Order: sequence, then C-alpha cells, then structure tokens
Amino acid sequence: MDYKDYTNDAVELLKALIATPSVSRSEDRAADLLARYLERWHLPYGREGNNLWVGCPDWDEGRPTLLLNAHIDTVKPVATWTRDPFRPTVEGDTLYGLGSNDCGGGLTSLLQAYRIMLGRPRNYNIIWVASAEEEVSGSEGFSRVLPRLPRIDVAIVGEPTGMQPAIAEKGLMVIDGYAYGKSGHAARNEGVNAIYEALDDLVWLRDYRFRRESPLLGPTKMTVTVVEAGTQHNVVPDRLHFVIDVRTNEYYQNEYLFEFLRKHMKKCELKARSFRLHSSAIAESHPLIRRCIEMGMKPFGSPTLSDQALMPFPSFKLGPGDSARSHSADEYIRIGEIEHAIATYVQLLDGISL
Repeated sequence: MDYKDYTNDAVELLKALIATPSVSRSEDRAADLLARYLERWHLPYGREGNNLWVGCPDWDEGRPTLLLNAHIDTVKPVATWTRDPFRPTVEGDTLYGLGSNDCGGGLTSLLQAYRIMLGRPRNYNIIWVASAEEEVSGSEGFSRVLPRLPRIDVAIVGEPTGMQPAIAEKGLMVIDGYAYGKSGHAARNEGVNAIYEALDDLVWLRDYRFRRESPLLGPTKMTVTVVEAGTQHNVVPDRLHFVIDVRTNEYYQNEYLFEFLRKHMKKCELKARSFRLHSSAIAESHPLIRRCIEMGMKPFGSPTLSDQALMPFPSFKLGPGDSARSHSADEYIRIGEIEHAIATYVQLLDGISL
C-alpha cells in the first residue's frame, strides 16, 4: 500500500464516523464502529468503556513508548448548519460533516500512520488510543483508559493544528463564586444586597494581572462568564452566583491559583469544579520537536484545551485541519490535509530515537 491507499482508508473510516453520531457521553456506536475497522485491519484492540487502544506486536518493556491519541466524540451541531451534519459529503477535495475537523481527521490519520509504522524499524513502542468525552473533559474518557495503558513516555495528540506542533497548551479551571446578603423591599432602606457585596471582589478580579507571562501561551486569564442574581425588580437579592473561567499558563498550577483567589476575594465564597485540567508543555529540545523544526514546522502555544491536560507525561498537539473550523457550522476537512498528515507523521516518526 502507498500513502494514497492509506488516505482512502482514513477517508472511508472518517465518513463512517461522521454518519455515526457520537456527541460526548454518547459514543458507544462510534466505538463499536471503530472496533469493527480495527478487526478488519487485523489490529487486536483493548476497550474500556468507549475508549479503544491498539499496541504494537513487537512490544518491548525496555523501550520508550509513544502514544498517538485523538478523540471520537463531537460537540452538538450548532443551529446554523446548512447541511446535514451527520451526512458525510465530499465536494472536490473537501469532506463536510460534524467531527471531520475536530478531530476525525487527526484520529484517522494517526491510525493510518500507526499502521505504517508497525512495519518499520523502531527503537520505541507505539500505541494508538481513541478516547471518549474529550469535548467535556469527562471522567469516562481518557482518565478512564489511562490506568489500563502501559507507561507512556511521550504523546502526539491529533487535534487540528494545521500540522504545526502546539508544544504548550493552556489549562482550565472553572470556579463557582457566591455572595450572600439579606432580602428586603427595594423601596425601603432594608436588606443587604448580594450584588453590592460581590462588587469589590469582581472589580479586583477584572483588574488583576498575573506577573508571569508565557512566551508561548501569554498571560494567565480570569474571566467572569456567568452572573445570576435576583428574583424580581422590587426585591433586594440575597444571593449572587457567578462563574469564573480561568485559563492558566505553565507557570501557575490550578491549586495555587484557587488559594490565591480565596485569599483576595474575601467577601465571596469560591468553589472549584476541578483542579485536574492543568497547563501542559513539552521542551523544544525533545527529539520529536527538534525533528518537527528540522522539517520546517513552527512550534506555537495553543489556547484551547485537549486531553493533553490529563496526560502526566510530555505531549504536544499535531494534526490536520484548522482549529478555527472546530465547533462551527458546516465543519470540514480537506482530503489533501489527511494525506499530508499521514506522510508528515511517518516522516516525523521514521528512524527517530526517543
């Protein structure tokens, strides 16, 4: 088989996946479909929930291990689609369909590169993992399958990056904030307004800037994205709820930032939904990144979250497509991008020492 044959296999599988709805937490049919394709290609697989993986037959515990990962779930289609999001349509070089860009192109391209690399000499083990619930950072996704995997030394995540290496990624922490007052009639000077109780803290949050900025990721950002208070115009609200979206660079851990906010936002009660989605990065000196640079690629920092946040080992994103197409109406990927990705992955991995 040449790259064109592997591209055809990738496109066939991707079209089948598009036609099989796999919105986060409902990926069972897509996982079943993937399992059938792995069987067709004689690839023994493991499955944990809706996560699947395949290792290499020449596994050697004495060698380092490379993980190739992408996700099978999609977001819900937005209302402005002009096509059926679950009907794969090819027009020229363009394949339309929900999940085609994010990240079916990366998923299927990495699988074909994995198949090619099985037949080439390597000084490392290779394992391909298709994970669920990435779009919601769910507990039944990569977190569930990780304990079933062998020790991993480095990972390539097939998110759409235009086949440029994203060597750093911002983390995420979502915080619920609460301010409390005492209800009363708005026409009289009574009660304690929960909105006013929160104002000083919210103004501080708006104006504060963290000192350490990342060359790749920029500053750590905190944004209030939801505010809820009050029941009607003539009642002083006794409770305010707000949500803070925190995007961290590699210099600040989520746990530290949460305690920092609790120290400075003294009038509000804060509750973090999770600490587990940390910023991630890989050194430019890593052999895979050096090879990327030698091949003419340009490392960059990514503001969007992926399963990298759940990986306790070095990783970077590298995949076909464009992040700007993700979660948008009439999502698409170019078939030429898939073919280029397969060839690029193989060039990157062939003969490298990890």
